Amino acid sequence: MRRPLRLLPAVAVLATACQAAPAEPPPSPSPTPSITRADGSSCPDHPTPACTGAPRGIRLTKVRLDTENVAYRVRKPGTVLDGVHVPGHLLIHADDVTVRNSVIDGDVINSDGPESFRFTITDTTVGTTDKCEPLPGIGYDKYEATRVLVQGHSDGFRVSGDDVEIRDSFVKLCSNPGDHSDGIQAYNGGKGLLFHHNTVDQREAKHITAPIFLVDEKSEDVVVTDNLVMGGTYSVQVRNARGRQVVRGNKLVDKSWVYGPVDSECGRTEWSGNELVTIDESYRVTSIVGPLVCEGES
Repeated sequence: MRRPLRLLPAVAVLATACQAAPAEPPPSPSPTPSITRADGSSCPDHPTPACTGAPRGIRLTKVRLDTENVAYRVRKPGTVLDGVHVPGHLLIHADDVTVRNSVIDGDVINSDGPESFRFTITDTTVGTTDKCEPLPGIGYDKYEATRVLVQGHSDGFRVSGDDVEIRDSFVKLCSNPGDHSDGIQAYNGGKGLLFHHNTVDQREAKHITAPIFLVDEKSEDVVVTDNLVMGGTYSVQVRNARGRQVVRGNKLVDKSWVYGPVDSECGRTEWSGNELVTIDESYRVTSIVGPLVCEGES
């Protein structure tokens, strides 16, 4: 596992409006059958590039990189970035920042030394297809991501703190030698993670761990529902969290893994309705192979 990036002075930066963690564990959401956006793009079932990322046809305004010539830094609370193109990394160093309808060529990171900041990101493309960034596309805590397309990253989403909600998003992973690619990874995780109705494709990455890799002992209340995943060593790895562990209604592409479909903590996980499936090239489910049974720790 890699440690989360912290911005350091004079070093090149590679370094949701979320609500506070609820007093009780979050409820499991009901499945979302489809996605339809204002630009007319839609997906009938799970997210694909056709209904995530920056809306098609949108005009973007390129911003000038202002940090080490590799990143654009937001310092004003409440900033709204709408329809922008950041030709590098985006550093969110103020609370209540909103990013929507935009393209970010690098990473979206909200840490500044020991501090981190709340933000939301919606209908935005993160990463490019001409390189493979070794750091997470989006991290680390106190963020809400909806209909985001992450590409060109070894890791999709990083969870290193409280209050992370990721919905209706699509992740296409890559890897470099020495990477441990993950679709979503908890590292020094916190309370209140919801990973709902996303698609994670890890089949083309070679240096891998899992599309869903949530095994951090600092995590609490982890809810993983209605996702479509493929690839990985063991594709679904959920264990060690305090509070609730929910793995429900997910679909895993049959025989897309290296070692096995699941390595999770079965005895105390609310595990139900998960299935092995086949899909077509558009990520549509073409058949149900059978139930996805929990395997791993008792």
